[in-house]
Amino acid sequence: MSQEIVDTVSQYLTPNVPIKLISQGAEAVVFTTPIHPYCPSDEKLIDDKPVQYIIKYRAPKQYRHPIIDKQLTKHRTLSESRLLAKLYLIKGLHVPKLIATDSYNGYIWQEFLGEDLPNDCGFSNLKNFLWMNSKDPYNDIVKDTLFKVGEQIGLLHINDYCHGDLTSSNIVLVRDTDNINWIPYLIDFGLGSQSNMVEDKGVDLYVLERAIISTHSTFADRYNEWLIEGFSNVYNKQGKGGVKKLGEILKRFADVRMRGRKRSMIG
Repeated sequence: MSQEIVDTVSQYLTPNVPIKLISQGAEAVVFTTPIHPYCPSDEKLIDDKPVQYIIKYRAPKQYRHPIIDKQLTKHRTLSESRLLAKLYLIKGLHVPKLIATDSYNGYIWQEFLGEDLPNDCGFSNLKNFLWMNSKDPYNDIVKDTLFKVGEQIGLLHINDYCHGDLTSSNIVLVRDTDNINWIPYLIDFGLGSQSNMVEDKGVDLYVLERAIISTHSTFADRYNEWLIEGFSNVYNKQGKGGVKKLGEILKRFADVRMRGRKRSMIG
């Protein structure tokens, strides 16, 4: 199936746009390319390496009627593109820059973020970063990074947006200008939405908490504590109104966590 998708995308983009498959999920397939959609002959270099871009493609689903599938693809691609464009304008919130979109055919072209971590620790998402630091799990850089991740989620929520799939793999880290610290970016808003419901925000927090527990169980309590500290910091800066909203969200987060535990016990 993967090769069939690669061939479809290659044919759509023409041989002038080389692509590399980097991930395939249930919702979309993701490629990298060094070609900018509007400046195909202007290849940019950083440290003598071509600048990369992301192409996200929603492949047709064979189990759906072709007409319905086209409509859903167009709607979901357009919704994600619009959401990404709005989020990019929020001061302090870090998300990829939207470059181009073809909603009818299911393509989103966006900025590439991140890098390969040292010592073959994988790509610089939050999950791999925490694995890289597992020998010194509570160092200041880890604490600072998780606090900043919490702040990014807080900025997302306080502006009444939710991610919908907030796992540690969907948080990419980019080196700060000091080349020591990291700046977190939230990526993959395929399930994102505009929402002021505390339930949706509580679920976002719960999904990330479970992701941290499942991959870094030994250190998860402290990690999730730092995340909530960063998250709370955003709301606390907004005065009494922010503190009240924070209390409502954290209370719902606790409720969602309790429901999740009950489901686990029942099976």
